[in-house]
Amino acid sequence: MERTPIPVLTVPTAPYEDQRPTGGGGLRRPTGLFESQRNYLPNFVQSLLSSVDLRDRQGCTMVVGSDGRYFSKTAIEIVVQMAAANGIGRLVIGQNGILSTPAVSCIIRKIKAAGGIILTASHSPGGPGGEFGVKFEVANGGPAPDMVSDKIYQISKTLEEYAICPDLKVDLSRLGRQEFDLENKFKPFRVEIVDSVDIYLNLLRSIFDFNAIRNLLTGPNQIKIRIDAMNGVMGPYVRRILCDELGAPANSAINCIPLEDFGGQPPDPNLTYATALLEAMRGGEYGFGAAFDADGDRYMILGQNGFFVNASDSLAIIAANLSCIPYFCQMGVRGFGRSMPTSTALDKVAKVMKIPVYETPTGWRYFSNLMDSGRCSLCGEESFGTGSDHLREKDGLWAVLVWLSILAARKQSVEEIVRDHWAKFGRHYYCRFDYEALEPRTAYFIMRDLEALITDKSFSHQQFAVGNNIYSVERTDSFEYIDPVDGTVTKRQGLRIIFSDASRLIFRMSASSHVRATLRIYAESYEKDPSQHNKEPQAVLSPLIAIALKISQIHERTGRKGPTVIT
Repeated sequence: MERTPIPVLTVPTAPYEDQRPTGGGGLRRPTGLFESQRNYLPNFVQSLLSSVDLRDRQGCTMVVGSDGRYFSKTAIEIVVQMAAANGIGRLVIGQNGILSTPAVSCIIRKIKAAGGIILTASHSPGGPGGEFGVKFEVANGGPAPDMVSDKIYQISKTLEEYAICPDLKVDLSRLGRQEFDLENKFKPFRVEIVDSVDIYLNLLRSIFDFNAIRNLLTGPNQIKIRIDAMNGVMGPYVRRILCDELGAPANSAINCIPLEDFGGQPPDPNLTYATALLEAMRGGEYGFGAAFDADGDRYMILGQNGFFVNASDSLAIIAANLSCIPYFCQMGVRGFGRSMPTSTALDKVAKVMKIPVYETPTGWRYFSNLMDSGRCSLCGEESFGTGSDHLREKDGLWAVLVWLSILAARKQSVEEIVRDHWAKFGRHYYCRFDYEALEPRTAYFIMRDLEALITDKSFSHQQFAVGNNIYSVERTDSFEYIDPVDGTVTKRQGLRIIFSDASRLIFRMSASSHVRATLRIYAESYEKDPSQHNKEPQAVLSPLIAIALKISQIHERTGRKGPTVIT
C-alpha cells in the first residue's frame, strides 16, 4: 500500500526581538516562555536552520539530542518536523531523545554531519518553572562561532514564516531507521534513532587504557568511587561506561535516571548543589567522587573525606600528567588553552613543559578554532569544563576518566596528587563569587562604573592596604582577544586587575541567561612556599575579596549580603 506523502506547510509568524543567541549559537530562556509565547521555539529553529546556506542544507545530515529536561520531547518533535520541511535529508537522534553534549559533538565528527541541535540549558534548573535552551553545533562538532550566532539573530528579527511538517511523527524509543515521504520531495526524509552511548564509548576506548582503569576499580588495590549524574543526561553513560564497561559496582552510581526536573535540584556540579555527593565523600568510604551537569560537559572532582579539587587546579594537574593517557602519547601535545578567568596554574605547567598557552574569552567556541588549526591539545575553563582535541566540546566524563587514569598510573590518592602538584608548581588560591538573578540594568551599571574606575590613569599603581597586606596595582584592562587563527577581535570580555605579586581580581557578566543577570567576581593569589599550602582559600583571598567588594560596591548597589554561590 502506497504511503500518502506528508504535507509541508508554510506557517506565517511574527519575529521576536529577543532571540539573540548568548554565545555558541545558544538560546536559553525560562521554559514558560517557550510554552506560552506563540511560535517562540519554531521561530528560533527556523532562524537556526536558515543560517545554513540552502545548498549546504539540502539533503544534509544533522544530529539532535537533549539532556532530558522538561519540554525536551515536545521540542524534539518540532525540530524533526521543521528539519524535514527545510530540506534536511537525515537526522540522527539519541534513543528517547537523550544525547550528552560531548556525544553530539562525537557523532557529528564521526559521521561528518553538517551540524547538530542540542536541547539543553546546561546546569540551569529544569521542570516547568526552570529553564530551557536550544544550542547549535556546527560541522566541526563545536559551538557555533559568533558570526553564525549573529546570522541567526539577524534572521530572527525579520522572520515572517517557518516551514514545518506537523503530521510527521517519530518514535524516539525504537532504534533504527524510519523513513517518511514528503510532498514535493524526491527522496524520503530519514530519521535514525541510535544508542545514546555506543559511538561515544568507542571513541573513549581509543583514547584511554581501559584495562588500567578497570584494574583500579576492580583489582586487589581497588578504590571505591561515587559518581553523581544529578538526574541529568549522564546516567546512562555512567552506568554503561563506568559500571558495565569498567567494572565499578552498580551502587557507585547515584541519581542516574534522567528526570525532567533533575529531582528538584539545579544539575550544577559544585559544592553548593552536589551536596549528596559531598556528604558521601566526607564519610571517608570512597576514594574518588565526581558529579556531572545536566548535559554532561561539566564535572566536579572530590577526593576522600570530601577533598575538593577546583577546576583550575584540575586542568593544570591533567596537563602535567598527560603522559598517563595513550591518546596524548600517540598524538603529542601542541598547546594549552584556558579562559581568561581560569587561574594561571596551567601557565606554570606549560612553562615547565615548554608548551604555549592561549588565553581566551569564556566560551568553548574560542578553543575550537585553536584546535582545528592544530595549535591546541588541551583546554579548560574555571566553570568545571575541560576537554581536548578529541572533540570540540568540553567533556565531563572524559575528564573523570583522565583522573582515574592518573590515579591508576601514580598509585596515589586524589589529595596526594594535588598536594604533590602544589609542591612542585606552587598553589594558586582561587575562588569565584557568583551573584545570580540580578536586575540586568543594575549589573550593567556596576560593570560600567567599574570599567571607568579601573581604566582611569589614576587607578594605575594604586595601593590597597587590607590588614597586614598591601596590594599594588600593576595593570588593569578590559580583556580583549585577537584570534591567532583568523584575526577576529572580541572585546569587553571581563575586567582585570593584576597586582604586582601576580594576584588577580576579575569581574565578569555571565551571558548564559536572559531575564536575570549573573555577575561573577574571581580572586586568585599565588603561593610558592609549601608551608603555606594548607590554608583555607577564603582566608587567603579575603583581602582581595574585600578590595573587590569595596571598589564594585556590589552589596550596596544590589541589596545583597553575599554571593549566591561560592566556588
